[in-house]
Amino acid sequence: MILAPATLADAPAIANILTGWIAATQWMPRIHSRASEKGFAQKLVERGWTTVACDRGRICGFLSRDHAEVHALYLAPAARRRGIGKALLDDAKAARADLALYAFQANEGACRFYRREGFTEEFRTDGAGNDEHLPDIRFVWRAA
Repeated sequence: MILAPATLADAPAIANILTGWIAATQWMPRIHSRASEKGFAQKLVERGWTTVACDRGRICGFLSRDHAEVHALYLAPAARRRGIGKALLDDAKAARADLALYAFQANEGACRFYRREGFTEEFRTDGAGNDEHLPDIRFVWRAA
């Protein structure tokens, strides 16, 4: 597996991973069009925020981060439970002494993952501040 900065050529694969997760997650409302999701992926790449994980020449996951704020961490289904998410997160931790992110409360697997990786819960919201209007949790991590 290789981690590398994303290029614009990677944006369609990033969008496919994001769209696939939304489609497969029953509790997640689809509020954006496929074209909007492609545009979002392109914006994450253009801003220089995104690192991709490649396995055998294929993008299998990505993490987008603006300084300490992690905006997205998603993996293709075949890439889950293989240490790829941890590798992406460890790469972000190596670049910063602190990180912060939001995870939906309903995404229990992600919440467990972040806690296992040393993140602590800072606060919870009722979802009024996110596009999906789903309750979420603010997690923070600080280097020891």
